[in-house]
Amino acid sequence: QVLLVESGGGLVQAGGSLRLSCAASVRTFSSYAMGWFRQAPGKEREFVAATSWSDRNTYYSGSVEGRFTISRGNAKNTIDLEMNSLKPEDTAVYYCAAPSRPARSYSDYFSGELYDYWGQGTQVTVSS
Repeated sequence: QVLLVESGGGLVQAGGSLRLSCAASVRTFSSYAMGWFRQAPGKEREFVAATSWSDRNTYYSGSVEGRFTISRGNAKNTIDLEMNSLKPEDTAVYYCAAPSRPARSYSDYFSGELYDYWGQGTQVTVSS
């Protein structure tokens, strides 16, 4: 069973930075991409960012583009999310996710339906 484990969440003031990391627990796990989603209290889960392994493309939601950067970690099947210029509206539980099949088009990366494996989440709180 593949487990995704997030780390790096916490409390930060508005304008500050945090770095999230995600690692797949199974070394032989081979995914096609990895991504981040978030869910704020009372709101639906939303896409944040993703990166595909094959072409190394990255995808961002409009609300974080220019402030967040997704990148591969040093170890296989790990990703990082560098979050800068954080805002109170970025407060949410952040989830790492990975699919077991390739995306058919770039738009698939933005949908939670592509992803089969999910982490338990890490809390990010941005104070004003």
